Amino acid sequence: MAKTEEFLGTGRRKTAVARVRLSANGTGKVTVNGRDVENYFTVENQRSLAVEPLETVEMNEKADVRVKVAGGGIAGQAGAVRLGIARALEKHNGELRQPLKDAGHLSRDPRKKERKKPGQPGARKRFQYSKR
Repeated sequence: MAKTEEFLGTGRRKTAVARVRLSANGTGKVTVNGRDVENYFTVENQRSLAVEPLETVEMNEKADVRVKVAGGGIAGQAGAVRLGIARALEKHNGELRQPLKDAGHLSRDPRKKERKKPGQPGARKRFQYSKR
């Protein structure tokens, strides 16, 4: 049995974490948590965001991608998958770093939910002030 070489990449966004396995010689099949990418990301915008790095380097018909993603919501998971795929592609071929970087696929989105502060009902909201 021929062993295919796999490249690993981890992507994070908000509280979602995606572990990506990319095999370079494939047919272009992308599976997320054992399901096809079209079935997992039902919104077209999120689906295209998740596989955007493959389209940037024109490998969407040449590489198979298996993803396990957990945590967060569906939009955060799509962003995590995007970063994981970009990092796996960079490990596969170092020359792909510049086009991925120029397209903005290798930068992690640092935005997270701000923590609730003591003495307030939320992160920024204050309790109602009563003068009398």
